[in-house]
Amino acid sequence: MPRLTFLSASRQIAALALAFSLFIVVMPQARAAEKATAPETFELANGMKVLVIPDHRAPVVTHMVWYSVGSADEIPGKTGLAHFLEHLMFKGTKKIAPGEFSKIVARNGGQDNAFTSYDYTAYFQLIARDRLPLVMEMEADRMTHLQLADKDVLPERDVVIEELRMRIENNPLAQLGSDMNLALYGNTPYGRDIIGHKDEVAKLSTENALAFYARYYTPNNATLIVAGDITADELKPLAEKYYGVIAPRAPTLVHDHARIVWPSKPRRVTRRDERVNEASWIRNYPAPSYVETGPRAGAALDVLAQLLGGGTTSRLYKALVIDRKIATAVQAWYQGGRRDAGEFGLYALPRQGHDLTKLEKAIEAELAKFLKDGVSDEEVERAKTLIIADAIYARDDQQTMAYAYGEGMMIGLSPDIITAWPDYVRQVTARDVMDAARHVLINQQAVTGELLPGKKS
Repeated sequence: MPRLTFLSASRQIAALALAFSLFIVVMPQARAAEKATAPETFELANGMKVLVIPDHRAPVVTHMVWYSVGSADEIPGKTGLAHFLEHLMFKGTKKIAPGEFSKIVARNGGQDNAFTSYDYTAYFQLIARDRLPLVMEMEADRMTHLQLADKDVLPERDVVIEELRMRIENNPLAQLGSDMNLALYGNTPYGRDIIGHKDEVAKLSTENALAFYARYYTPNNATLIVAGDITADELKPLAEKYYGVIAPRAPTLVHDHARIVWPSKPRRVTRRDERVNEASWIRNYPAPSYVETGPRAGAALDVLAQLLGGGTTSRLYKALVIDRKIATAVQAWYQGGRRDAGEFGLYALPRQGHDLTKLEKAIEAELAKFLKDGVSDEEVERAKTLIIADAIYARDDQQTMAYAYGEGMMIGLSPDIITAWPDYVRQVTARDVMDAARHVLINQQAVTGELLPGKKS
């Protein structure tokens, strides 16, 4: 069955930017749309939270169940367990045979998928409005009655190991990203791949998966999000019927991750690989998450990323690609969608005939110039306008809306903050952007990565 699995670093960056840009709408004509799509919330007696995002343009809904547990919550020696269980949730219950869940959804004209990240695991279905009770019943069934046997679990473990080989071991850029995460986040959950260490994944057992399931897959550790042609009044009796009858079987998870200690000095990670045809340069700066820094400062970091490397009109692109012609691509991003820490990143590809050393010096010179000269109000407004253009299109996708609220809530943001995100972006000033730039770009703790052609390192 086609299924999303763990979120790679690049997909997390793209997904996060898309998710939060969904709410960055400042044009007057979008005000009515913001109001029309404002979510409604309630909580079931068993502690399961529910959020409804009305969207009545078509008789379809996106149904998502988010569990507040991810790879960051795994115990030592059992890395990869959160993602492994995500795979195993499709292995059946007493009512539904292994592999039948997705087939039933497909037969009813829907699509389903799942994904695991550091701080959450989520399952979703896109389905016609009149089929919503069906997928709610099935999702509630596997929240409580998952059945696992070695004959199903062990072959799926091999599938996960093959996925690890394909996505990481056979991808030089992903390997560099793994090395850089370890250098930046150290021996903390964010310092390892979501899919886990291969030698530990290879030892995961049916008993490990069932214990993880029993501890964390409980309604008081879950959030139901439904976006589409439905209201809270219509959904509440369905939620109570299918989810409200499930008794909590474990305490609500209280996240208590190890505090991240940033590197004491700049780090450099270099990887050579004969499969690489052109060199790549990446730099990751320590940065706070959206929760740690607050919504206004988080919005300022988003605007900073747009200004520096958000497109063909950005500072670095114009200087390095258009004017000096020493790079073919430049990108900047802010990754704030984690519970305990974030990062601010830069990526560049040198033009043929130019090496990474020259490119790195040019980037550093442009950053120094930016920090010295500052940014004009006009540039800030232009960056906002570019973000808005993407946001207008993103608002048309109810799955993106559901994802945005789900991810925000999983890392600790309230629905009110997510809904009000346009206002936080409207408030961003040139001074806010420069404060953000000085906070993340002036430090001695960044990790620089180089991916080079040549013999494997």
